[in-house]
Amino acid sequence: MLPPTAFATVDEVLHARFAAAQVPGAAWGVVDDGRLAHHGGHGVCAADGESATPGPDTLGRIASMTKSFTAAAVLSLRDDGAFRLDDPVGELLPEAATLRGPTTDSPAITVRHLLSMDSGLPTDDPWADRHLDMADAELAALLADGAWFAWPTGTVTQYSNLGYAVLGRLVAHLTGRSCQDVIDERFLRPLGLHDTVWTPRPDQTDRMVGHRLVDGACRLDTPAPLGDGAFAPMGGLWSTVVDLARWVSFFLDAFPARDGTDDGPLCRATRREMQRAWRADVLDAGPCHDCDDVHAAADGYAAGLRVIDDAHVGVCVSHSGGLPGFGCNMVWLPERGVGVVSIGNLTYAPARTANRAAVAALHHRGELPPPGPRPVPAPLRAAAERLVALLNDWDDGVAAALFADNVGLDEPWVQRRHAAAELVATTGALALVDVAADNAADATVTARGERGAATILLQLHPLLPPRVQWYEATSA
Repeated sequence: MLPPTAFATVDEVLHARFAAAQVPGAAWGVVDDGRLAHHGGHGVCAADGESATPGPDTLGRIASMTKSFTAAAVLSLRDDGAFRLDDPVGELLPEAATLRGPTTDSPAITVRHLLSMDSGLPTDDPWADRHLDMADAELAALLADGAWFAWPTGTVTQYSNLGYAVLGRLVAHLTGRSCQDVIDERFLRPLGLHDTVWTPRPDQTDRMVGHRLVDGACRLDTPAPLGDGAFAPMGGLWSTVVDLARWVSFFLDAFPARDGTDDGPLCRATRREMQRAWRADVLDAGPCHDCDDVHAAADGYAAGLRVIDDAHVGVCVSHSGGLPGFGCNMVWLPERGVGVVSIGNLTYAPARTANRAAVAALHHRGELPPPGPRPVPAPLRAAAERLVALLNDWDDGVAAALFADNVGLDEPWVQRRHAAAELVATTGALALVDVAADNAADATVTARGERGAATILLQLHPLLPPRVQWYEATSA
């Protein structure tokens, strides 16, 4: 869990970042231990100097963070057996039959291509931002004319809002209901996201007002935000810090993989699938967000989520959202169980860099919890215990029962017996101290004798029952 000082760090960084960007108001929260553990706010909901500071229940537009909900809906239908990810979308959705790649040798555009931003369609934020309320029939008519492509299909990750609008139409075609209704039914209501809506309700009066910078000054964004429509699956949702914290916790709950009840509303395996990059995008190397240290991060896209493997903090799962009047971001660290969400009321408010800076500050101040230890399966621990006992008192029969058939071929028993004797002569009789699992088949074992310690690396083979296929023992 995060120490109490971590919340002050997040507040400090986000206050400074949003103030420097002239964001009129922002709300944020910290997810820890499966809950909203802290929340904060900056500025005002409307730039009138009188409205309240945004809070955890203040409604703001989350824009492209909606894509994670749409992707979850698509994958839930996949899990139901409605289609396969590598099915051509034109075969599943008649109105997308003319959606073909830019060259005659381009592969058919599949559901997977659209989910992972791999279709080759061009980045279209400025245009798509102004078409959220497009009618279904209008989108179908546009698709009938085909599309322009930035890249050949399946070659480069290129962010596409149109692709997610097509996915929304696919959900509607397969279910006979709008994608918005499917998301409401399958995720918003079951997870208790009662304030996450496509169109604000009359009772949701605690709401941010969108702004933009004009000649360096903050102004109300006009016209008013567009309503619900065919493009809404790419960015139409409104939400709150409270609800986004629940959404982030839903994804964090998918780790670690485990036995037991798994009743959704999206199975843990699919949630983990959404949090692993389907295609590598870029390798970013440069200064950290809050210091001059150089860091490296591999960036990729999965299904409605971006995955960053950061050299300092490990895997970060994230998505941003930006529309006229709003900017937001959510980021979480699956291996550490923490996350940060923020919503600002300025066009393309720098929520992504602000949240990443907050995470970086937690790391550099030593306030991030360490990655959770990987569970040690019983066969792995038993193999470690038996191997330590064998090193203390070598017996070829015991070795043959413990090891896979390759071990004696890779190095004869007589040599292994001598090496074990030399090790124990150095350390004294070994007692098992710790087994640290790298995964369910690989471990680093610490053992200690009266004269010294030993480090033992071991690896199990892929059959049942698992046997040791390789080990290396050295004295410390």
